[in-house]
Amino acid sequence: MGNKDRYIRFDWAIKRLLRNKANFGVLEGFLTVLLNKEIHILDILESEGNQQNEDDKFNRVDIKARDRDDDIIIIEVQITRELYYLERILYDVAKAITEHIELGHIYSEVKKVYSVSILYFDIGKGDDYLYHGQNIFTEVHTGDFLQVTSKEKNALVRRLPAEIFPEYFLIRVNEFDKVAVTPLEEWIDYLKSGYIRPDTKAPGLEEARRKLVYYNMDAAEREAYDRHIDAIMIQNDVLNTAKLEGLTEGFTEGRAKGLAEGRTEGLAEGLAEGEMRERIKMAGQALKMGMSVEDIAKLTGLTREEIEKL
Repeated sequence: MGNKDRYIRFDWAIKRLLRNKANFGVLEGFLTVLLNKEIHILDILESEGNQQNEDDKFNRVDIKARDRDDDIIIIEVQITRELYYLERILYDVAKAITEHIELGHIYSEVKKVYSVSILYFDIGKGDDYLYHGQNIFTEVHTGDFLQVTSKEKNALVRRLPAEIFPEYFLIRVNEFDKVAVTPLEEWIDYLKSGYIRPDTKAPGLEEARRKLVYYNMDAAEREAYDRHIDAIMIQNDVLNTAKLEGLTEGFTEGRAKGLAEGRTEGLAEGLAEGEMRERIKMAGQALKMGMSVEDIAKLTGLTREEIEKL
């Protein structure tokens, strides 16, 4: 990739560039490919995860959009591990639904919400890079899908629960290791590596090649961006080192303990100790880097008291 082909990371673009109406085409293309239906964004709604200060490099960034169908789409980029991630995206979706109900139209005005999570950390086991979840109701005995009837504009309308309940997309960026062929794969490749094919025809990426060019930023913006990238690289190094050392020690001790005592509890106990050691080591290294206690607590799941004892 030459200098002219260096593109801005998606998390930075969401924070600084994609909220601009002139750049909606990039987001619209990404969502059209992911949701497999044409998306037209009308406006960007307020979101909490868009702080723009020096301490925000480890926070999530998100963007909340309203499309032409009056649906709400939450796109979130999460760089660091969060122990209760699924619980939080459920809360964020519920909050989005309640925020956009007009008083006096409680149930009929419920908005369809799409939650899209772009994850740069290991959320758990699974071999694929893309997961999709939604609420459906199936008959216990036949497996048929339930349809519900509602009244709209004095007419009875049949709808599937999937048209009403939220949908969730989890993109595990680090699990993607394919040669990009489809538009979706091209998008995941860009999310992971920053690479965009010169001849791309993928919706949104063609526009991203014109508008998300590193050297189009002014000097001050490039400097801020470079600091952001450096911080992420250092943080990933801290995470990977601590994880490798902590889990290796825990596994070795646990295995020895389990074999010596002839009980599987020894292995499980040793692994749990290794996990805690990993978090403590991670917190210690993060403190040396100058991270705040609040950020370290989010990163490791340790309490303020546990961190302050280090």
